[in-house]
Amino acid sequence: MTERPAARADLVLTLTNVKAERIKKVAALAGRSARSRAGAVLVEGPQAVREAVTYAAERVRDLYLTEQALERYPEIADRALEAERFVHVGTPEVLAAMSKDARGVVAVLDDAGTSLDVVIDAKPTLVAVLSNVRDPGNAGTVIRAADAAGADAIVLVGECVDISNPKVIRATAGSIFHLPVVRSLPFEDALAELSGAGLRLLAADGSGEVTLGGDSADASALSVPTAWVFGNEAWGFSDDELALVDDVVRIPIYGRAESLNLSTAASVCLYASAQAQQS
Repeated sequence: MTERPAARADLVLTLTNVKAERIKKVAALAGRSARSRAGAVLVEGPQAVREAVTYAAERVRDLYLTEQALERYPEIADRALEAERFVHVGTPEVLAAMSKDARGVVAVLDDAGTSLDVVIDAKPTLVAVLSNVRDPGNAGTVIRAADAAGADAIVLVGECVDISNPKVIRATAGSIFHLPVVRSLPFEDALAELSGAGLRLLAADGSGEVTLGGDSADASALSVPTAWVFGNEAWGFSDDELALVDDVVRIPIYGRAESLNLSTAASVCLYASAQAQQS
């Protein structure tokens, strides 16, 4: 298709061959090397794609839907068409060949990130920093929680999972298109810049001497601009890394659970700050 349809009524079934080169190229975006070569990301499923065409329409290269999805989610196609994006209709087999998680809707977007300077210039009051977080589901869920808590940005430091991984994008449920994400910075450099911008640095770690909800981490202390730092799922932080933050905060455990997983702990911490800042 070389022309953009003007309206949903103009859309017709055009993609029927599961072995077509276009279909193979879209499916290949599940792999990191293909994404890197193409400078593109694969967005799967109606929820994530809806958010992409609503909040990042300028990045959308192509939108693909089945006829059934077009009927069920007309707003997705309408928003893409309003933004003058390419929209294609394919058979269920074609969409399944593009992605097993498509559920009838897939989009290809330009890959994009932002710089920490841009984030700092916007004077953030709540930032989530992910350090060496490797699990796509955890990374995506923390991004979703940060979005829900009203965070201003996500900053990835160290050797984090590739944020363009389709599993990460699915786990965010579209939140990745709502707030800026800064990628792949050295731990020390990122924290120095955030601290220099006036943000209080808090590391969430079970070794912390400060208890979330205790006297040393009460609402007044959490109401200041804050960057929460969350470590690797398995090994957390090194002593050298903890030495760079203002406080190490532990979440109290009242039951028999040994600990909370990363995404749950991040949600608790981010909401504690959000509630303090909103009061």
